[in-house]
Amino acid sequence: MKGIILAGGAGTRLYPASKPISKILLPVYDKPMIYYPLTTLMLAGIKDILIITNADDLDNFKKTLGTGFELGVNFSYAVQKVQRGIADSFIIAEDWLENQPSALILGDNIFHGFGFPSMLKNVSGKIGYTKSGATVFGYQVKDPQRFGVVEFKDNKAISIEEKPQNPKSNYAVTGLYFYDKHVCEYAKLLEPSARGELEITDLNNVYLQRGELEVEILGRGFAWLDTGTHETLLQASNFVQTMELNTDMKIACIEEVAWRMGFIDKEQLRTLAQSYPKNEYQDYLLRLVV
Repeated sequence: MKGIILAGGAGTRLYPASKPISKILLPVYDKPMIYYPLTTLMLAGIKDILIITNADDLDNFKKTLGTGFELGVNFSYAVQKVQRGIADSFIIAEDWLENQPSALILGDNIFHGFGFPSMLKNVSGKIGYTKSGATVFGYQVKDPQRFGVVEFKDNKAISIEEKPQNPKSNYAVTGLYFYDKHVCEYAKLLEPSARGELEITDLNNVYLQRGELEVEILGRGFAWLDTGTHETLLQASNFVQTMELNTDMKIACIEEVAWRMGFIDKEQLRTLAQSYPKNEYQDYLLRLVV
């Protein structure tokens, strides 16, 4: 399975903070925002990852992440020349995906919760070369009218609507999606919406109509944070700071995740840490390998 991070967009809601740099590279407490979706894919066991961004931001992403070699992963990059919606990611990535199943995560989405790695590995293991279908993740919200909303029974989606006036459930569809190898084929059949975009809800509805859309619920104890506004960006930073100070463990530390997932060994982690500037982040990594 391969992974895609959609890191495009103009970041207009975060202007002027996003004027000099992509919003996906802005800091969330102590690390770039992209580290959070990146580690979500890594925790699913995914090592081949494509970052889709704007032409103006491409070099900054390459400077931040490189090739991934030191982490035991493979980063590739692509440009979304025109903002044509989330589902357009699969048209852009078609050749790179090589007819393999994939996971897509939005670059400004942060997930955290006990048991999340096991859930991710379970979902990625189910959607393979022989099993068709898709999986979305539902999260209970107090204002479902602002989101894509999924109605489900026994983990099977019954309906899915984008920002409905009368929601059929209180569960929003988060910005994390797993698809089988047919996703590019289905994405190319979509018609642009009224706002001229290929909507991810329309893509998910293709799977729903085929009876192949499953729902994983992120229940109590899970945090789903969308960092698309000044307020939510600050909230996310405060959340990460509180969790890290209380537990003395970092969230979305890409080097630690690579080590714990077995992508690199302890000596590789030590060498990587020693190449960093002497600061609290380096100290943390070195404590892991004592």
